[in-house]
Amino acid sequence: MSAFGAAIWTEFLKSRRSKVPWVIAAGFSFAPLVEGLFMVILKDPEHARQLGLLGAKAQLSAGTADWPSFLHLLAETVGAAGTVLFAFLTAWLFGREFADRTVRGLLAIPTPRPAIVVAKLIVLTVWCGAISSWILVLGMGVGVLVGLPGWSSSLALSTVGSSAVAAGMCIALQTTTAFVAGVGRGYIPPLGWTVLVMALAQVLGALGWAAWFPWAVPLLVVGAAGPAGEAATGVSVAVVVLAALLGLVATVVWWQRADQTG
Repeated sequence: MSAFGAAIWTEFLKSRRSKVPWVIAAGFSFAPLVEGLFMVILKDPEHARQLGLLGAKAQLSAGTADWPSFLHLLAETVGAAGTVLFAFLTAWLFGREFADRTVRGLLAIPTPRPAIVVAKLIVLTVWCGAISSWILVLGMGVGVLVGLPGWSSSLALSTVGSSAVAAGMCIALQTTTAFVAGVGRGYIPPLGWTVLVMALAQVLGALGWAAWFPWAVPLLVVGAAGPAGEAATGVSVAVVVLAALLGLVATVVWWQRADQTG
C-alpha cells in the first residue's frame, strides 16, 4: 500500500472507531424527527394540544402539513446544520492530534504532510456525504410515516439535488475550518471560526449581500431566503469555490511549512 493509501486507511480507522462522527450523525438525525413532529402538530393542532404536544398559547409558523413544506424544511436543515455539524467533525479530524499531543508522532512518519491533509479531507468528505444522505433518507421516511399529502417526485428530486449541492458546498468550505484548526492547534479555534462566519452570514443576509459571502450561499441554494429573497448565482458558486481552494492551499502550506514542535 502506498503512503497516501495508508494515510487514508489510518484516518478511516480512527474515525470509525471514534464516537465523534456517530454522535454528529445522531445529532443531525434529530432535526428531521423534530420537523416530522411539527408536521404532526400542524395536521391537527387541537389534537396536539389535547395530547400535550402544543401549549395553549403556542403558535407555529412552519407552513402547512404537506410534502412541499416538509421538504423545504429538510433542505434547510442540510444547508444550515451542515455547516455547523461538519465543522465539529473537521475540528476533530484536524485538531485532535494537537489536543492529544500526538502531532509529533504523526509528522514523524515518512508520509508527506500534504498527503496527510488530503487523506483527512477525503475522510471528512465521505463522512459528511454519508451523513447528509442519511438525513435525506430519514427525512423521507419520517414524511411517509406522518402521512403527508402533496407528494411530488419532481419536488423530491429537486430537494435532493439542492440539498446535495448545499452539502457539497458546506463540505468544500471546511478547508478553511481545517486551516484554523491547524493554526489554532486544537478544537476550539475552528469552532469559534464557524460561529463567526455563521453570524456574518446572518448579518450579510439581512443586508442583502448573502450571495457574495461563501458561508451564506448553501442556505441560498436550498431557498432559505424565500421566493422573494436572494438566490444563489454563478458569482455565488465562484466565491464558494475560491474560498474552498484558498482554504485548501492555506491548510497544505501550513502543515508543510509551519513549526509543528509546539
